[in-house]
Amino acid sequence: MADEELTAKLPQAALDYIDGRRLDEIECVVPDLAGVARGKAMPASKFAKSTRFHLPDSIFFQTITGDWAEAAGEQGFTEPDMTLIPDYETATAAPWTADITLQIIHDVMDRAGVPIPIAPRNVLKRVIGLYEAQGWSPIVAPEMEFFLVARNIDPTQPIQPPMGRSGRRAAARQAYSLSAVDEYGPVIDDIYDFAEAQGFEIDGITQEGGAGQVEINMRHGDPVKLADEIFFFKRLIREAALRHDCFATFMAKPIEGEPGSAMHIHHSVIDIANGQNIFSDADGAETPAFLHFIAGLQTHLPGAIALLAPYVNSYRRYVPDFAAPINLEWGRDNRTTGIRVPISDPEARRVENRLAGMDCNPYLGIAASLACGYLGLMEGTQPKDEFRGDAYIGAEEIPRGLGDALALFDADKAVQEALGPEFCRVYGIVKNLEYSEFLQVISPWEREHLLLNV
Repeated sequence: MADEELTAKLPQAALDYIDGRRLDEIECVVPDLAGVARGKAMPASKFAKSTRFHLPDSIFFQTITGDWAEAAGEQGFTEPDMTLIPDYETATAAPWTADITLQIIHDVMDRAGVPIPIAPRNVLKRVIGLYEAQGWSPIVAPEMEFFLVARNIDPTQPIQPPMGRSGRRAAARQAYSLSAVDEYGPVIDDIYDFAEAQGFEIDGITQEGGAGQVEINMRHGDPVKLADEIFFFKRLIREAALRHDCFATFMAKPIEGEPGSAMHIHHSVIDIANGQNIFSDADGAETPAFLHFIAGLQTHLPGAIALLAPYVNSYRRYVPDFAAPINLEWGRDNRTTGIRVPISDPEARRVENRLAGMDCNPYLGIAASLACGYLGLMEGTQPKDEFRGDAYIGAEEIPRGLGDALALFDADKAVQEALGPEFCRVYGIVKNLEYSEFLQVISPWEREHLLLNV
């Protein structure tokens, strides 16, 4: 492929970024199970001349610690190559690099051109295909929460809030405070600048309730495109923070005693034939499909929560009165419920899933949430009665830990069929290995309270 052929395939934002400059490097990127960017970087001239790229399928067998799960299947651990197919619509700048670099997300196929079923992006496309087979198009709008924290180079030390421009550490309980955001304004400025260079649209940035906790709202749209943007945003935000002597973390619960970080997902479903939201009828009233979608979330989210809360730390977020749900109640304009119906016009009627943590892989988190709603639509079930009042006084319905969540994941065969049995087999093996690794670690709490007292 000649250089001219390459640039002809690039979106406008990427063309604007390289306009008048020599493109130095292309990063060929594949999101792994954790949402970590795997791949290879190469000179742009070599990329333009290449016809295909490869990576071993073992990138999907790695735990977050870098260990390898025995998940290769009957053929054994032979690490066969997958074929990488560039999705040029995802080509975007890497504006923090010293040279002129573009990132391009690649889909992964086998040698016959069949999508690799364990690749997270392919899992999301599979779920979208279930909707399309019914004549529907799912729409999502994610919210991203994260913490800016002081540099932490010693994992044995607690995480601290970042130092603000006032010389004080960022304060907690300052939700929606503009002056709190101004404390780390230079980081926010770089986030805006990087996003503009990459062609991403931000609906707004607000201060959340935690010390140094920020929320970015994104516009609604196609689930794959939005998952791509979250994948890119995580890297973008980390790079912006590093420029200003702090870290950005997407851990679900990085600071003891502070709220956790969520990736709330708003859902609606469009009838492809007429372009109408299937959650509202011609008179603007709620439809049976609207209630069926909520029922699907209530029924199947327990079996999918291992994807929405994928680490042991994830379950520290689900505690009462810390802006995170503890059950699967639903309610209108009620932020204490796990499933919220925001105020909206009928054409924008939507359902918000508040369970997903910001530590989840965006492709898998969105896929799991959409799969639960789809199952409700197909099963035609009814949700529980709407919860009115403070849902924190209700019963806790969310698994207390990753081990329990993985057992529920294994038991929900409908969720597994929607996501793909082969993907679910590999995901379960990888996550069980991570959990086993965690159980081998002795925590400071154990040393403090058990060493001399038991």
